[in-house]
Amino acid sequence: MASDEISRRAVIVSAALVPVVALAQTATPSALSDAQLRLVAAFVDRLIPKDELGPSASESGVPVYINRALGDYLAGEKTAFVEGLEATDALARRTQNAAFADLTAAQQDALLTSMDNGSAEGFPTARAFFSRARRLALEGMFGDPYYGGNKNFAGWDLIKYPGPRLATSADDQKMGVEIKPYHHSAYGSADHGH
Repeated sequence: MASDEISRRAVIVSAALVPVVALAQTATPSALSDAQLRLVAAFVDRLIPKDELGPSASESGVPVYINRALGDYLAGEKTAFVEGLEATDALARRTQNAAFADLTAAQQDALLTSMDNGSAEGFPTARAFFSRARRLALEGMFGDPYYGGNKNFAGWDLIKYPGPRLATSADDQKMGVEIKPYHHSAYGSADHGH
């Protein structure tokens, strides 16, 4: 065999590596820095805190969802979202002399309340940013785990959503019957590297 010929074994070996390389290249890069992710985690944990009913938003993967969304299908919103994060942190530093993530829960709640009711001093877009961040937190908490949030189906368990099903039995459709959870994504594995 000439040295420039490709062996059958080389083709098979290289073909086996193509899907791994393709998957690695399609993974969404991080849209937010570590500091921004820390701020997102603190923000969403005040919206959906850990309690006796379940884990917090950050424990449920909400920051992962937001990060992936801003790096993919919401990439057009990334700049405005990052500006909102920066303005939130600046508000905390200006009014509380500390980064938002370093404030006590009560201080964070007071700051978020001022953003929600439109009284956040020097932050004219606070209400719009708060509403968008809240919406993304809800999507991440209760959406399909395929997108990075709702880790371990915590959001679905919290609202007693049994999960997507192709069919249910007549017994499962009766009133007053507690439906058994079906912890599966509608799109396949929740750990897809998207």
